[in-house]
Amino acid sequence: MSHAISKGVSRRSLLKTMGVAAGLAGTGTFVTISRATAQDKFKVSMQLGWLAGNGNLGEIAADKLGYFADEGLEFEIVSGGPNIDGVASVASGRSNLGQVSSSPSLLLARSAGIPIKCIAVGYQQHPYTYFSLKKKPIRTPQDMIGKTIGTQATGRILFRALLAKNGIPEDQVELKVIGSDMAPLMTGQVDAITGWKTNINALSVLGDERVDMTLWDAGIQLYANPFYTTDGVLAEHGDKVEGMIRAISRGWGWVRENPEQAVDYLVERLPNLDKESELKAVPLVVGYSFSEKTKAGGWGVMTRENWQAQIDTYDGLGQFAKGAPAVDDIMTLDILDKTADVRPKVG
Repeated sequence: MSHAISKGVSRRSLLKTMGVAAGLAGTGTFVTISRATAQDKFKVSMQLGWLAGNGNLGEIAADKLGYFADEGLEFEIVSGGPNIDGVASVASGRSNLGQVSSSPSLLLARSAGIPIKCIAVGYQQHPYTYFSLKKKPIRTPQDMIGKTIGTQATGRILFRALLAKNGIPEDQVELKVIGSDMAPLMTGQVDAITGWKTNINALSVLGDERVDMTLWDAGIQLYANPFYTTDGVLAEHGDKVEGMIRAISRGWGWVRENPEQAVDYLVERLPNLDKESELKAVPLVVGYSFSEKTKAGGWGVMTRENWQAQIDTYDGLGQFAKGAPAVDDIMTLDILDKTADVRPKVG
């Protein structure tokens, strides 16, 4: 899957989202969970910030295997995209569960007054990476000095954060805003380009010449694929949210043990995906989903300390026009605590 780092929220879409949220709050219909009356099940509508793909292996498996049904839930995925404001959909109540590509989208939304809160994270480590070639490798942030870096528009703030974290003046590295394909790197227009390591199809053109430097290793440690909902849903239907996370966590545990069959389920649900590429990607996806942290705390685990560090980084770069959000407003450990006995504790 091709991602920009914060597809879910732009400053323009934040204004749109705030308008939707304010209007619905005024009519008393801010939050809804729809009931699937035919089977008397609650319908889980999970709105994505981007297109569905291998980052949703666990949810798709959980649905296929009946884990949502076990919780009395009916599940659907609603794909996002470049012209879809997923956060607005969740804030308005059209969907009751959301997932964005990257955690900063939630920081920016909450700081703008949108009452959403992260309840679990899909990837323990962000796959966002700077890709270069062996003839001009970039293995550390210091290697960027004097080079030209290509990134999508939403990656500019991450580039600034990386330089600030590593004490590199911005005028020592040139930044070009480009698209998401690898052509500018292959033709020498840029010395490095950004993308997700799980996007096997796009990266295949780089072959054995590829050199990786992850944003995480460069010191900017974001969460990827965080799950979120609204304060209202948590208050009114917390038991259903617990059921969602139990089902999803079981799905991801099953994917870890059955990766090839999980890919079969994925391409059955999303036939536009290439099975061979997804088979190559699934070990990476599982690796990002499970770590030493999940071995101790279970799938989906996150920490207040990591969230606070992200807030501090973005606040230091002047990204919160209305002030930085409080860490307890942006995330809660309550759902994770209440599902601790079910979430797979493997690494």
